[in-house]
Amino acid sequence: MKRRDFIGTAAVSTIGLTAYPKDFIKTEEKKFELKNNINHSVCEWCFNDIPLEELLQTLSQLGIKNIDLLGPKDWPLLHQYNINCSMCNGAEISLTEGWNDPQYHPELIKRYSEMIPKVAENGFKNLICFSGNRRGMSDTDGLANCITGLKQIMPLAEKHGVVIQMELFNQQNHPDYMCDNSAWGIALCKGLGSENFKLLFDIYHMQIQEGDIIKSIRDNHHYFGHYHTAGVPGRNEIDETQELYYPAIMRAILETGYTGVVAQEFICKYEDKIDSLKKAFKVCDV
Repeated sequence: MKRRDFIGTAAVSTIGLTAYPKDFIKTEEKKFELKNNINHSVCEWCFNDIPLEELLQTLSQLGIKNIDLLGPKDWPLLHQYNINCSMCNGAEISLTEGWNDPQYHPELIKRYSEMIPKVAENGFKNLICFSGNRRGMSDTDGLANCITGLKQIMPLAEKHGVVIQMELFNQQNHPDYMCDNSAWGIALCKGLGSENFKLLFDIYHMQIQEGDIIKSIRDNHHYFGHYHTAGVPGRNEIDETQELYYPAIMRAILETGYTGVVAQEFICKYEDKIDSLKKAFKVCDV
């Protein structure tokens, strides 16, 4: 899955050799240590101009034990570096062709039925899925279709201890995507009634789409199985240039008793991408 294809050209245009602002202190100047109250990860697609093995070596050196959004072809390399794939992909068709449309159910059921045992055999836990676009379909009908389709794979997920996670997106970046708000996603969780189905709560997307992030986490954390970060506006570094204050968000997540993973999913605007990543880990390491 090439996530770069999903970001508008305006966001991509922010990637460049921008100088660091004075208050963006380079982490190399300090010894890199983490409290690890937060279980850190990073989405590979944001750093895919760095060879995967080099990125894994860097994560190992930093003590980061997780990486998001890789499929079976890359898992042997992850095992080599003892890094967990904290959100697996490769079973989905696309973001726009998902579980809300019955025409895709046969293919999706086949793909997920094949992938779920592979995820478990490799010692991983989470597998991503998508609602698909509305295309004129009502949210009520789409919800019913998702429940019908996903119920066909949930017994297998439960058997293998794999958690299927549907990601929440905003309408600015992903126009017409159905799972674009917490309430609809929570209704899907309730309709499926399985602890092996959760929502991937993308903080960046939900800040744009509905806001009130901390309250949403406190009220609905039982339905959230994974978190992604990025700065708003721009989907860039989670530093002092954007409106979300991630230390408070991380504290709210910890207060719920969450022990899962928080993955960085921002597009770097500074030249030193690894330093940006290290800074993000520190910001979230409350």
